Amino acid sequence: MFELTFDLEDIDPKIFYGVNNQFFNLIKSSFPTLKITGRDHFIFAMGNQEALDILKQKLNDIVSFISKNNSIVLKDVENILNIKDENEKQLIFDQDIIVKGVNGKIIKAKTTNLKKLVKETEKKDMVFAIGPAGTGKTYTSVALAARALRDKEVKRIILTRPAVEAGESLGFLPGDLKEKLDPYLQPLYDALRDMIPHEKLEGFMEKKVIEVAPLAFMRGRTLDDAFVILDEAQNTTHAQMKMFLTRMGMNAKFIITGDPSQIDLPKNQQSGLKEAMRILKGVNEIGFVHLTEEDVVRHPVVRKIILAYNDEEKRLRND
Repeated sequence: MFELTFDLEDIDPKIFYGVNNQFFNLIKSSFPTLKITGRDHFIFAMGNQEALDILKQKLNDIVSFISKNNSIVLKDVENILNIKDENEKQLIFDQDIIVKGVNGKIIKAKTTNLKKLVKETEKKDMVFAIGPAGTGKTYTSVALAARALRDKEVKRIILTRPAVEAGESLGFLPGDLKEKLDPYLQPLYDALRDMIPHEKLEGFMEKKVIEVAPLAFMRGRTLDDAFVILDEAQNTTHAQMKMFLTRMGMNAKFIITGDPSQIDLPKNQQSGLKEAMRILKGVNEIGFVHLTEEDVVRHPVVRKIILAYNDEEKRLRND
């Protein structure tokens, strides 16, 4: 008689066991020759070694699925228990899904160029994602960061963007500095809330595992073991962009997103993004992904709006 002790680690036992232990009961019924019990984060089993080895693999697969998707349903448990080969396993785990967000929301790269962004980020430690509003570049980048944190490839996520006063003066906004800057960072908060359950997100932010901060707060830091996203990079100056890029530490991933057609800087200041694209284009270790109106993942009319504005800008340049 052999024994197995399996640790669920950071998986929520309530998700693993299911309502009224329905998932756990299904697991037990699938291994009638084993005596299986559970207590909190630990599963205990006794029986022959071959069956215990299969059980351990199935438990690992279930835990991996929950970790990737933040949830699991009875059909998923059934499918995992019935997996016969790696091809079936690959179909169940769906390689196109980046993460499953809150309430099981599936987040995946929806267009060819967004899939390219995913591939480039997997291959290279620094990637520029360039394209118009609505192409999903920021949202996809945050999903990649959430996945890296979940898979323990990094220890923290840092999201940042320049606080450019687009027609409003910060001095007239109420509150302390953080409260004044939070409206500029809201899109990043929104993306995080889609991907990480509220209580877990609050805990991460309290412990600085996830940090959302204005670009000025990056000065003087070395960002090791971190997935770092610079959003709205078209509104950085030369000095800000150089400062940010040189913060990169060991075991770090950097994604820089921006739209060169949406620069809010004073007319006499060159965009740090445009300059970086020109200066760094020959560095093989840095990836560049260019998105277009074809990648717009918002309401279909947004694509037509972008095309109409592009046509108008071309007309004005030719006049």
